[in-house]
Parts: sequence; C-alpha cells; structure tokens
Amino acid sequence: MLQLSNGQWSSLYNVFSFGLISMLACTVYTLVCQSRVLPKYRAALVMSSMVTFIAGYHYFRIFNSFNDASKANAVAVGTQQGSFNEAYRYVDWILTVPLLLVEVIAVLGLAKEASKSLIGRLVPASAAMIILGYPGEISSHNGTKVVFGILSTIPFLYILYVLFVELTKSLDRQPEGVAATVSRLRLLLIATWGVYPISYLIPILVKNPSMNQMAYLFTDRQIGYTIADVLAKCVFGLTIFKIARMKSVAEGMADSH
Repeated sequence: MLQLSNGQWSSLYNVFSFGLISMLACTVYTLVCQSRVLPKYRAALVMSSMVTFIAGYHYFRIFNSFNDASKANAVAVGTQQGSFNEAYRYVDWILTVPLLLVEVIAVLGLAKEASKSLIGRLVPASAAMIILGYPGEISSHNGTKVVFGILSTIPFLYILYVLFVELTKSLDRQPEGVAATVSRLRLLLIATWGVYPISYLIPILVKNPSMNQMAYLFTDRQIGYTIADVLAKCVFGLTIFKIARMKSVAEGMADSH
C-alpha cells in the first residue's frame, strides 16, 4: 500500500476525472463535425473518435480502479487482486496507438500504395513498442525497467522517425495555408509522445526510494501519463480535424461556421 497525502490522492482523482471527460468531449466533437470535411477525410475523424472513445472507456476503468484500490488515502499498487490496475493503460495504448497512426496517414491524403506501406510498417512497430514496455512498467526492479524501456524505445524512435519524415515530405503537396499546420503537427507529435518515456522513467530516477518518495513517484507518473494521453489523443485529434477542415475548404468545400 502506498500512503498518499490528501493532496496527492485528490490530484490523482481529479486528473483521472479530467482525462475521462476530455476523451468523451473530444469523441462527441469529432463525431458531430463529420459533415464539415470532405468524405475522403472523414476516415481520419472516425479514427480520432475511436481513439478518444476507447481511451474514455479505459479512463472510466482507471478511475474506478483507483477508487476501489484506495482506503483512507492509501492505494494498493501491484499485480494482486484489488490493486490499482496499470494494465488498463497498456490495453488502451495497444488499441489506440495504431489508430492514431492510421489517423495521421488518412489525413495526409497519400496515394493508396504509400498509405498501405506506412500502415504495414508503423502498426507492427507500435504493437511491439507497447508489448515491450509493459513488463518494465509492472516490474519492481529497476534493471528490468531499464532493459524493457530500452527495447520499447527502439520501435518508438522508429515510429517517430518515419512519421516525421513522411510529414515533412507531404509539406510540398499540401494546399496553401495547410503546410504550416502540418509542420506544427510534427512538433506536436514529438512533444506529446515525448512525455511517455519521461513518465516511464520517473520510478527509475530515485534509487531505493522511501515510501514517501514512492508515493510522489507514483503520483507524478500517473499525472504524466494522463497529460500525455490528453495531448496525444485530444489535442492531436483536434489538430487532425483542423487539417482536414482546411484541406476540405482548399479543395472547394464551403467554409461555413
């Protein structure tokens, strides 16, 4: 059991609630905005809605798991029954990360063969990244965390490299005014995804932590993961919608508000 302070416990309660409502709100918004983009870009918005809906469901489970594992600000952490279930995040990620990648590819409007090639490379890499990260996440030994952290970083860097290169290549093919947004999407991709490995490394940064330090590390990691999820799914999804909308207008769709 980790004994959290009142501030730590309430911070996690509130941040999980924030993550849940953010995902649900973005799901509704991207669904109702389907008609504001051309049909060929609607697949990207469907993917975005699926990402935030799946994440919203898992935040509901995370929120309940945190409540069920808590007793007087003490939280049961581990893999035993009744403990806070970290696996919900990894089940979420193994479903949503591939969809996020497909979402990006869909909005770029690449040729069919190019899109298939990218999906064929990136989706398996994303699965490998999540699967390799989980053993390190649940391990209590820093050595194991480091080994699996390094292994999962390999496909992580490959994904970022391929996406950054493809987004850069697509700049010349974008309509006027869209290229700047796509360029910012590259930076958003790196900034949001970069939070995940930092949060993963938080427990490793302190050697032989005291119980008080472990409470801080647990709190900081969960807040870090939640902020990263909101940025990578909600903010990223809204940026995808902005690009789809701008491209639709540039290709002749009426710019109604």
